[in-house]
Amino acid sequence: MAWMQLRVFTRTPDFADEILSTHGAQAVSFLDGADTPILEPLPGETPLWPDTVTVGWFLDTQDLAPAREALLEALPEGSTLRIETALVEDQDWVRVWLEHWPPQKFGERLWVVPREKRHEVTDANATILLLDPGLAFGTGTHPTTALCLEWLSRADLKGKTVLDFGCGSGILAIAALLLGAERAVCVDIDPQALTATRDNARVNGVEDRVVTLLPADFKPQAHQVVLANILANPLIQLAPLLSQCAGSGAALVMAGLLDRHADEVRAAYQSHFHFDADVTREGWTRLSATRRA
Repeated sequence: MAWMQLRVFTRTPDFADEILSTHGAQAVSFLDGADTPILEPLPGETPLWPDTVTVGWFLDTQDLAPAREALLEALPEGSTLRIETALVEDQDWVRVWLEHWPPQKFGERLWVVPREKRHEVTDANATILLLDPGLAFGTGTHPTTALCLEWLSRADLKGKTVLDFGCGSGILAIAALLLGAERAVCVDIDPQALTATRDNARVNGVEDRVVTLLPADFKPQAHQVVLANILANPLIQLAPLLSQCAGSGAALVMAGLLDRHADEVRAAYQSHFHFDADVTREGWTRLSATRRA
């Protein structure tokens, strides 16, 4: 089966989304039309790009004329509205993704591996985290996640309790458990992320040591390792909470912040933590620190 795309270039992408959905689109997505990534939205915001392209996905047997006519009539650009049509052959998208994601090694022994490629890691001493593509963020490919995994791979985690705040796919908490941590509390604002975390924990045999919570259900308590791979603004706002959750001598690892925001984030935690040297990669910084007594 093939798909037909209608790509709509309009100043009102949300309105185009509604029109496409009501005229038979099987799905609607948004693309950045001008390569202007949004790296620091405010907490709770899901902004679109300045030049957003709205993409409607239709079965190749559907008549696109009604949707085109509705777009031309309802959107402010009128007859000057730019609409492009494209035929997209159906694919096994998971298979395509797997072809471009080999097993990844972090530190001396931690590997993140798609389940179908488990056999490719032959090191008898490897610690293997099985992770397939999903909707929740966190596969190890982004520099921020990689920086945190590298820290975990070198840390002494045996018997420790871990808080993963903003857990996404649960990759960091699961890695910590596989590397020796005793239990992990995973918190995220997205229920789908918590579902992904539980699923990934089950695949890796650590589901009995993982607790997943929405922020509203989370009660602060001291942990020995606190992980937060989110963004700079939330990290700053969460400073009182995350500081409270780090027991005396606990490790704090923060990522998801751009290099230029490192000093501002560090300042929010400076009174309670002694910081290690920053580690940066591709414009992103990892901060790690130890809770003062």
